[in-house]
Amino acid sequence: MKPPVILIANPEAKRASQQKIQKAAELLRAVGHDVVVRLTGKRGDAEEFARDASQGELSFLLAAGGDGTFNEVMNGIAGTGTKMAILPMGTTNVLAKELGVPEDVDGAVRMALAGEEHAVSLGKIAFSRGSSLVTRYFCLMAGIGFDGEAVYGINAAAKKYWGKGAYILSGLKTLMGYSPEKLIFTMGGKTFTGYSAVIGKASRYGGNFRITPDAKLARPELYAFIMHGKRRADMLRYAFGIVTGKHLGFGDVTYLRAGSVSVEGSAHIQIDGDYLGTTPAEITVVRDAVKLIC
Repeated sequence: MKPPVILIANPEAKRASQQKIQKAAELLRAVGHDVVVRLTGKRGDAEEFARDASQGELSFLLAAGGDGTFNEVMNGIAGTGTKMAILPMGTTNVLAKELGVPEDVDGAVRMALAGEEHAVSLGKIAFSRGSSLVTRYFCLMAGIGFDGEAVYGINAAAKKYWGKGAYILSGLKTLMGYSPEKLIFTMGGKTFTGYSAVIGKASRYGGNFRITPDAKLARPELYAFIMHGKRRADMLRYAFGIVTGKHLGFGDVTYLRAGSVSVEGSAHIQIDGDYLGTTPAEITVVRDAVKLIC
């Protein structure tokens, strides 16, 4: 018998089902793997299960869910050398699109079994929560300002029912009352002011939109897209630019590669599509933090 595969699954993910999770386990067992299935019940479970799994011998860890589940698993195994594959079952499946992982059970499991191992660098964000310093890893992006506030306003039940529509509705609600504070971004010894930003570790955002098109998971670098406008009309223009791929040509944005980003001021933060907290924050890169099979 081969070393076990730990299958960590979020049954509440938008496209999840017990049938899909069971099918994935059966496909793995059919090629000789012992499979241990761990089902999450609340936020933080996937990270805890992944950290526990990394302490023992296993072939690899298969994370089944959405980008939030994948983020938790990466936070549990970062730096341990544990290999991770993904089974996309979420709302937008941005990581799957970035890696080229099929969004069906058969295709994703085939890639988990036959794919190559790739070292991935992660973003690392540090911020204060009360009197404590909190650090978290992210693999896709950190959204600061409008982006973070829109995610902050999403209702969990609405996200499960409406999927991408919940993000759109929250974004519209955020836009109606948007009154941001000025933020200060420091990168490479240079300082920029703005009101919202996306700090990309990967090229894709919200599906196949490419806010930071030059960002690559394997590279130990960040790409910062900073928006200098604060009006609602500016946010609508930025959104249209992102949809059409013309946002980098706007005169009131900054787009730079960076090894680290310091953010001063007060704004909401989301990472990999889930709410995190508020700035100030320090963002750095951890080289080759996770091994992904794809």
